[in-house]
Amino acid sequence: MSLPFIIYVIIFKYIPIWGWIIAFQNYWPAKGILEQTWVGLENFRMLFEDPIFYQILRNTLAMSIIKLVFGMFFSILLALMLNEVRNLLFKKFTQTISYLPHFISWVVGANLVMNILSTDGGIINEILLNLHIIDKPIMFMGIPKLFWWVVGASHVWKTVGFGAILYLASMTSISPSLYEAATIDGASRLQRIWYITLPGIKPVIIILFIMNIGQLMNVGFEQIYLLSNGRVIEYSRIFTIFELDYGLKMMRYSFATAVGIFRSVVSLVLVFGANHVAKQMGEERLI
Repeated sequence: MSLPFIIYVIIFKYIPIWGWIIAFQNYWPAKGILEQTWVGLENFRMLFEDPIFYQILRNTLAMSIIKLVFGMFFSILLALMLNEVRNLLFKKFTQTISYLPHFISWVVGANLVMNILSTDGGIINEILLNLHIIDKPIMFMGIPKLFWWVVGASHVWKTVGFGAILYLASMTSISPSLYEAATIDGASRLQRIWYITLPGIKPVIIILFIMNIGQLMNVGFEQIYLLSNGRVIEYSRIFTIFELDYGLKMMRYSFATAVGIFRSVVSLVLVFGANHVAKQMGEERLI
């Protein structure tokens, strides 16, 4: 049963690695891949010397860390809250509502976010105006320093429900006898969560954290591309958008490939680094 998935991974994930040699060439489609002019590490030199390289690195890591921290925190929090709900009908209804955004494409999701934050009838501005917190609407999508937080908040909205499912599934493996014993000993609900539930799902939290660490350089092309605009470009430009605008659109295929290799290598280092730290601390790890 796993054979089709293995074949899929080989075809679409491993075979394309052959194309990495383009990064060491001055590639032009009219020639065969082995007939290109070899330039060594020239494309990587241009990448590291590009004046906006560190701006892109800053934006990518900042938004990725915000999404990682807040995404995991609110997913765990929602899972803990749902685990304490005893009314099954209400619990299922809340679960369904919370993970529905996961199935919405970012084309729709980005438009919803922009409408909610709009200065013309956006619900956030309307609430703030009616509560007399602000005197005039705030242009959330036009303030560069707010863009990272808009991305983080919209990511939480879209993924928190689906992420909570993983932690809820892990909580089902915790023996009910532990809760019964803690209740008899006089432990409060918060104490049962802190001393039983959280330690029980700790291995899952660490594994998911390590896996998410590997995605720090892949902050999410669709979301940021659709939410970005000219006003916030200094805070919204990330590696994948940089590859598109300064690589593919300008027909600099070798340069775009070099940027992709850099992202992949950094992601690999981050995964193995996080895995090694978890191993040294005696925690769960991937390998």
